[in-house]
Amino acid sequence: MMGGMASEETRTLKSTIPPGATTSRRSAITRDFVAAPEEGAAVPATRAWAVRLVVVGIVLSALNLRPAITSFGALLEEVRDGLGMSGSMAGLLTSVPPLCFAVFGVMAPRLARRFGAGAVVCAGMVAITAGLLIRPYTGSTAGFLAASALTLMGIAVSNVLMPVIVKRWFPDRVGSMTGLYSMALALGTAAAAAVTVPVTEALGGSWQSGLAVWAGLAAAAVLPWIPLVRDRGAAPAEWEAVQGVSGHVHARVDGAGPVRQVHARVDPLTLRITRSRTAWALAVFFGLQATAAYITMGWMAQIFRDAGVSAGTAGLLLAVTMVMGVPLAFVIPRVATRLPHQGPIVIALGACGLAGYAGLYLAPAAGAWAWAVLLGVSNCAFPLALTMVGMRARTGAGVAQLSAFAQSTGYLISIPGPLLVGVLYQHSGGWGLPIALMVGLMVPQMAVGVLAGRDRTVEDEAAR
Repeated sequence: MMGGMASEETRTLKSTIPPGATTSRRSAITRDFVAAPEEGAAVPATRAWAVRLVVVGIVLSALNLRPAITSFGALLEEVRDGLGMSGSMAGLLTSVPPLCFAVFGVMAPRLARRFGAGAVVCAGMVAITAGLLIRPYTGSTAGFLAASALTLMGIAVSNVLMPVIVKRWFPDRVGSMTGLYSMALALGTAAAAAVTVPVTEALGGSWQSGLAVWAGLAAAAVLPWIPLVRDRGAAPAEWEAVQGVSGHVHARVDGAGPVRQVHARVDPLTLRITRSRTAWALAVFFGLQATAAYITMGWMAQIFRDAGVSAGTAGLLLAVTMVMGVPLAFVIPRVATRLPHQGPIVIALGACGLAGYAGLYLAPAAGAWAWAVLLGVSNCAFPLALTMVGMRARTGAGVAQLSAFAQSTGYLISIPGPLLVGVLYQHSGGWGLPIALMVGLMVPQMAVGVLAGRDRTVEDEAAR
């Protein structure tokens, strides 16, 4: 279907090229047609500084996509005491991230088409900064929840748009750039888990200061996106034409002459994404791995503390779990893009998760470091899911729709998990039932992950 569209666009374009134009002029017109963003805009050039700025923006943004969650997990007991929360309410708070990701993430592609992906991510970083500054000082559970929702709104839109930005700017390096992004995300997650408690103690023991300090990192992530706010065209690799934009195109007839307008109509590409079995499998896989991740980030430190581990060590154990994603998040996407089927990676990660849960149940304190490592390996299902989003669609438009669908649907699926853990923990008085729930969710995660890893594209399945 895309090949037919591309041919039709090329035929339409060639019909407007003057008969006497040389081959080099025709090539220049075709090249500028693919790159030009919109009527009235100059032909965009691939500038090295812009590419470097995008890389810096991706890394800094990724660093900020989890500290709001893991810093809260590290200080969960202090926040509960300070705000007078019950175990069930704490469980509700650990369910807020996937709820916000589902609600706000679905808006990201539409916002990106209207304002540009860079502008939306920039606004997302601003929202994260504001939310992190406000939430510790609201003085109530409701205020804490509202400010957390503001932060999570910024995280949600950035979550969805990162695979789109990677696909658009680095189409031939999806694996390595997804790995870099995932590695930075894991590093930010681990750093927040490791240093939040020591930083809180250094700031006088105030949990409010320990949470608010992460706003500084979020503010730094705003800066690289500011020059890209007005860049509403596609990046060097692929213009919005593949997403169904129609309008005027600017083409230069010769190297020194004026730019002349070529009117080209591009037919909209609308994927019926819900017809794709791969899209559904990827959405469920995304949801189940997110459930495991948010249960881990929200509750694992408390599991260790209840087993007699000190607060500082429990934070370090959570950091170890998160930091495992730093090297593996770079390696796994690169390996995944070289395999025709990603099912074996899914099975290996799931087996590590099952072993880690068994350890938490049988000897949570005695083998704490081993269980932290195993669960950290299992949590690398997240970069694998992101990589499969980029692999299961052929175009930037397909990636945008698949990313929004898989993440929004997946995060909806993941909402009950952390809440159920809180309820089971409060009413059973122990961690046996919550851990049994985690084990019960890992098995279907492995099954749907194998289905999502098949060598298919959503464009082919949605067109049937």
